[in-house]
Amino acid sequence: MKLGEVHDKLSFDDFLESDFHFDIKGSDVIVFLHIQKTGGTLFGRHLVQGLDLEQPCLCRKGRKKCRCFRPDSDDKSWLFSRYSTGWKCGLHADWTELTNCVQSAMDQTEKGTAKRRLYFYITLLREPVDRFLSEFRHVQRGATWKSSLHLCEGRPPTVEELPLCFTGKDWRDVPLSKFMNCNSNLAINRQTRMLADLTLVGCYNTSAMSSRDRDVLMLASAKENLRKMAFFGLCEFQKMSQYLFESTFHLHFLQPFHQLNETHGSLARSAISEDAIKRIRKLNYLDVQLYEFAVNLLKHRFELMKRKDSNFEKNYKNLGKKKSRSDVGYDPALRDS
Repeated sequence: MKLGEVHDKLSFDDFLESDFHFDIKGSDVIVFLHIQKTGGTLFGRHLVQGLDLEQPCLCRKGRKKCRCFRPDSDDKSWLFSRYSTGWKCGLHADWTELTNCVQSAMDQTEKGTAKRRLYFYITLLREPVDRFLSEFRHVQRGATWKSSLHLCEGRPPTVEELPLCFTGKDWRDVPLSKFMNCNSNLAINRQTRMLADLTLVGCYNTSAMSSRDRDVLMLASAKENLRKMAFFGLCEFQKMSQYLFESTFHLHFLQPFHQLNETHGSLARSAISEDAIKRIRKLNYLDVQLYEFAVNLLKHRFELMKRKDSNFEKNYKNLGKKKSRSDVGYDPALRDS
């Protein structure tokens, strides 16, 4: 990697190999790629409200965004996320959109005063069946994400490339069978698609190559981009995820993350047949493979960090106990995420 480039992306391996530290006072930026129904809403709130910072983000009641400026600055941001900068690259922008937009969006926000920045991409993933069912329930309540841009190679998909699964205002009260039967339903393999470089597969033009070749390329790209991310967390491994974030960025949360035994997704899962669950897994077979890869990678990273940490037992036991403030909790699926 050439660190002199303007839009550098720093990976987890860079932290390990060069003993590189996130510089909140310099020009480093954390970029949060927020995938629907993975716990991103609560995690995003924790990033702006739950970190022990020299200069905490300024969050005002009634406003959706907080101002997360660097220490001794009133216009330079260290965080690019929903609750700090807003959806500047589009609603739930994916890897393809973010990597082509973040630099110009930051330049516009900081009005051309920015120097070379280092970007640290982060995301959250979730067990595919629970995530899919959580999105299904969310759609049943009226969610559409119609305002998402899905930009790829400079343009949004055509109606022919990405037809809507419903007519009218929304897909409220859709039955699970119909939700699964729509081939253009973006809930299917959402995590893989949002982490892949879609330019490799012709964006949303599914006729550009065979479905098998498209799937192979998308999965490989998603795995590689996940591997290069400075941090990713898994909803099913809260404590491990918190430890990795804190150890990677040397930023500490004020409260420990909580592991929930039941979520909307798991409750929905218990209410449907085993045949339906098998079909969901088959439909989301790319996400299933990506998640298996992510679990192994998370555990590998955890072991690497654990070996580097001479005070591991103490640090791991005392996650989120630096200060005593009101419990900010970490409830990844019982909220709008």
